[in-house]
Amino acid sequence: MAGKTQMTITFLGTGTSTGVPVVACNCEVCRSTDEHDTRLRTSVMVDVDGQKFIIDCGPDFRYQMIREKVEDISAIIFTHGHRDHIAGIDDVRAFNYVLNKTVDIYASQEVINSINKEFPYILTEKRFFGAPQLNFNVIENKTFAINGINIQPVEVMHHKLSVFGFRIGGFTYITDASYISETEKPKAIGSDILVINALRKSKHISHFSLEEALELIKELKPGRAYITHLSHFIGLHKDIQESLPPNVFLAFDGLKLEL
Repeated sequence: MAGKTQMTITFLGTGTSTGVPVVACNCEVCRSTDEHDTRLRTSVMVDVDGQKFIIDCGPDFRYQMIREKVEDISAIIFTHGHRDHIAGIDDVRAFNYVLNKTVDIYASQEVINSINKEFPYILTEKRFFGAPQLNFNVIENKTFAINGINIQPVEVMHHKLSVFGFRIGGFTYITDASYISETEKPKAIGSDILVINALRKSKHISHFSLEEALELIKELKPGRAYITHLSHFIGLHKDIQESLPPNVFLAFDGLKLEL
């Protein structure tokens, strides 16, 4: 009988598009000396039986890989095409050079179009010398597999933009969401670990607020929930954590979870 799958989840970054601290901001969060209040742009690494899947590679991707001492990755999976989620793709070149390998990319056609617009030297008929070597795989809202690992997209809305969350076994990861349809919610119900975004305490047009995220967590009933894509408006980590239910936690950069 096959052994149980081992999964390690590493939060590479847990901040919003500006990161925290925010440039030129002197609020108490941006001045905090608590390392939990320092947040790079949102990304996560999921290690399944030694295969490392990166979900989104934003502008902090290079540093995140160095900090976590990552020497190889199996694939990068994209949620959507905003710059804070794709801007680090040029730094994938290091894996090309050091390992002499092409890196697999899994993304919707819309995200691939965004990458082509932002990095026009990557997707060209005649290869531009020094461009990252990537193998693009188009995904839709249906289960796909990478090296035998099944990954189920969960379609959410980021205001008017369709974004993919992903479920891998008992782990569900949803970022940059302001709405999840009743059709998509069942995909996330009963996760052992649910990661959900909450930008700030007050309502926002394209992200869940903290209150909205907590209501959704109640509905989806995960074993544990972690909140990510946090701005400096959320408040100090220690203050917010003390106010949360026992099975809900603020994620922070470098946090590792075992499943």
